[in-house]
Amino acid sequence: MAASQRGSGRARPAREPCLADRMRAALWGPAEFVGPPGPGLLAHGLAVGAAGTGAVTAAGAVGMWAGPPVLARGEAGLMVVAALVVYLAVLRAGRALVGIVAVLGVCLTLTVPQAAAGLALAERGRVEQAKVASVERVPGHRRSFCELVPESPHAPPGTRIWRGCTAATGPGDDLTIVYDPRGRAPLRGSAQPHERRATALRLAALALGVALMSALAVVRSFRLTASTAQAETHRKTHRKTQGQPEGRTPGEWQRGTQGGTQGDTDDRKRHDREG
Repeated sequence: MAASQRGSGRARPAREPCLADRMRAALWGPAEFVGPPGPGLLAHGLAVGAAGTGAVTAAGAVGMWAGPPVLARGEAGLMVVAALVVYLAVLRAGRALVGIVAVLGVCLTLTVPQAAAGLALAERGRVEQAKVASVERVPGHRRSFCELVPESPHAPPGTRIWRGCTAATGPGDDLTIVYDPRGRAPLRGSAQPHERRATALRLAALALGVALMSALAVVRSFRLTASTAQAETHRKTHRKTQGQPEGRTPGEWQRGTQGGTQGDTDDRKRHDREG
C-alpha cells in the first residue's frame, strides 16, 4: 500500500537511524508516517483488532451454547491469540505492543469461559440444595471454600464451591448450587448480581484492550517501501539539481523566478529613463 493511502502526511525523510531510533522501532514500531494515520491503515488495524477479539469471544460463547465443549474450555481462544500474535510478528510490529496484546489476549481467553458459564447458568440453570461436608478458610483471603458431600446430585465427588460459602457456613449446612442440565457449564454456587456485573465489566475492558492494542500495533508497524523511499530521494535530488528550494512546487518556483527576472528588467528601464 502506498504511503499516500496509509498515511495522511508526507513520508518521513530518509536518514540514517541511530541506536535509539532502532530500539524505539523494535519496541513500539517504526510508524514511518507524518501526521495521523491514513484511513486505509487505520481500517486495517481496527479490522485486525476486531477480528481477534471477536474470534476469542465467539469461541467461548459457541462452546458454551451449541458448539463442541472443547471450545468452552479456552483452548480455541488461546489458538486465536497465538495466531494474532504471529500475524503481528509477521507485520514486524513493535515487540512491546505484541507482548501487551499477548498478555491481554490470554487474560481475555481465561475470562470468556467464566462469563459464558455465568450467562448460561443464568438462562437455563437449575437451582438445588446441597449439603456441606467441610469448610476451608484460606488465611489472608476473604473467600471460604465449601466441599460438598459425595451424595450431592449433579456434583462430582470433591466438588468445592466458594460462591455462597461464607464465614458462617459450617459442615452440615445447606448450600444453594446452580447446575447446567446440559452439562456444559460447571456447577457453582448462586452468584450475586454484583458478581455478574463485575465479570461483564472485566470482559468488556479486556476485549476493548485487545482490540485497541492490536490496532495500535498494526498502525505503528507501517514502514516505507523501497519504491516510496527511492521516489522521495529522487524528488529531492531533482530539486537540488534544478536549484528549486524544498517545500515549493515546480510551478511556484518557476513563477517566482520569472517574477524576479521581470522585476529586474523593469528596474533597469526605469533607471535609463531617469538618466
